[in-house]
Amino acid sequence: MMKAILATLAIFGCIWPGQSVMFHLTPNTQKCLKEDIQANQMVMGEYEVSDVPGQVIDFIVRDTKGHILSQKEHITKAKFSFMSEVYDSYEICFISKVPPHQRGIAQQVALTTKKGVETKNYEGIGEASKLKPLEVDLKRLEDLSDSIVRDFVMMRKREEEMRDTNEKTNSRVLFFSIFSMCCLLGLATWQVLYLRRYFKAKKLIE
Repeated sequence: MMKAILATLAIFGCIWPGQSVMFHLTPNTQKCLKEDIQANQMVMGEYEVSDVPGQVIDFIVRDTKGHILSQKEHITKAKFSFMSEVYDSYEICFISKVPPHQRGIAQQVALTTKKGVETKNYEGIGEASKLKPLEVDLKRLEDLSDSIVRDFVMMRKREEEMRDTNEKTNSRVLFFSIFSMCCLLGLATWQVLYLRRYFKAKKLIE
């Protein structure tokens, strides 16, 4: 039984790993990593940048409304954390700054982020609550299951919103098409009647 539980935990661990990325930041440029995060979710991370004399990199975390959740200038290596207030798309940005008189060199940036259940210290929880190793694993599995259920509920809600938006868009396109056809038919009828009166006035037709 315990082996089955640990195997399940290992599977969940593969599905929901901490994210680690490494990239080179070109001098005097900005690179942002964006991700959708649910409301009231803890996000923790750690970054490290290669040191180049005379060059600096600034760090900032913000949402789509421009609210700054974490910020630091002249970074080298540090940890950060923030709590998401609403479901939104959050971006982590690294900004390179090089003096005009200096020839810039690309700097390497390493970033590791965790969110939700990944940020919890289950060893500390187990020691504080005097839980057995198996009970700690079960607690981790329970939290992972709850997180997955919330993610699926959010995905279903977004799918319903997108479906409603598509249906409304289709209805508007249909009404616009009908309106356009009516306008074209009305314009064609007016042109025929106008030309008929014109030709009669010129006595070209009876």
